[in-house]
Amino acid sequence: MFPRVMPLRERAEVMRAVLRDRLDNLLPDLMTESGLDMWIVLCQEDDLDPVFRTMVPMDSWCPILQMLVFHRTPAGLERLNLSMTDTGDLYDRPWRGREPAEQWRLLAELVRERDPQRIGINTGSVQWAAGGLTHNLYRQLVGALGPELAARLESAEPLATRWLATLTETQIGLMEHVVNVAHALLRECYSRAAIIPGLTTTRDLEWCYWQRVADLGLEPSFKPFFVLVRSEQQRERHGPDDLTIRPGDVVHSDVGIRYLGLCSDHQQPAYILGPGETGAPAGWQELLAQGNRLQDIYLGEFRAGLTGNELLHNILSRARQEGVPNPRVYSHSLGHLLHEPGPLIGLPWEQEACPGRGDVVLHPGYAFTMELSVSGPVAECGGQEMTLGLEEDVVFTEAGCRVLDGRLTEFHLV
Repeated sequence: MFPRVMPLRERAEVMRAVLRDRLDNLLPDLMTESGLDMWIVLCQEDDLDPVFRTMVPMDSWCPILQMLVFHRTPAGLERLNLSMTDTGDLYDRPWRGREPAEQWRLLAELVRERDPQRIGINTGSVQWAAGGLTHNLYRQLVGALGPELAARLESAEPLATRWLATLTETQIGLMEHVVNVAHALLRECYSRAAIIPGLTTTRDLEWCYWQRVADLGLEPSFKPFFVLVRSEQQRERHGPDDLTIRPGDVVHSDVGIRYLGLCSDHQQPAYILGPGETGAPAGWQELLAQGNRLQDIYLGEFRAGLTGNELLHNILSRARQEGVPNPRVYSHSLGHLLHEPGPLIGLPWEQEACPGRGDVVLHPGYAFTMELSVSGPVAECGGQEMTLGLEEDVVFTEAGCRVLDGRLTEFHLV
């Protein structure tokens, strides 16, 4: 049975409650951790800052100029909305005007009155999602504050990273639901209802997935991909540009959805059964088993305080010691964004270290794509070395790193 997908109104209510919890119980601690006295988030309609999107309700209309201000006080965190955007009771709204010039004047007055020594703005240089402040708005902010206050501006990148990468306990539960729906979508695509061997192409399957996502009132977290994993002999037989899914093929997916303000991202293989076959060939099954071994190692190496580069080194070192064939890891944080600004654990083309993004430290509450691959000879492909990529969504908590909605240990069979 396909999992229930919430209607839009219910989603908006759930997401508002989640946001309230994050603003009340998560952000004050993160502000204290950052050492910033104030955080100013600025953007404009149709060009919303990635951080701003996670700070307003789903059903908000955001016209013209957006200003959110967070100020640490002895009594707690002050939250101010200096915009026409209706955020309900999530923020105090000291301004109800219409003119941007009034907004800038009020912002400058508020900052002068509170006299913060360290003012964070979204000018990140490592994490793309932490650099949403445009040059135009930066210049206007500097002009409004004046030289003395403008000199106190600094990058809020560490704070933005922690805010975006951290999922609350409630969100982790919701993430399990999101991934459950995403897995069900993929199972539908890997069936005879979607695939007619010898006729359906991988491009057909991409549109099939995308259409089903749209029919459910969801969005893909990125363009869906389905590709054929074939031996050189098979490619010579059918031609290098052939996209038709045929018996004996392995189909590889890379798909995900955006739902409840969270993203999924996963890769699972399917085997297209030939006449008389009841399962994937032994060589492919062994390669999948090796991929599962690498997943076990990945899950077991997570420790709070390690950087992405340290995790990459530890996972690959152990995998090689244990004889996993040609292990590769290219795992990224996941959650509010597809490529969340948490620790980057390798890239497909970089298996040593990723300066900057790989130096980010791991904290509990971070979700990841357990994205990796193994390569080895497959007898049924003439002994050719084949690569099998796998990707499942996981979360790291105080109890360790775990898979969110199970993982694939047998090929999907079509």
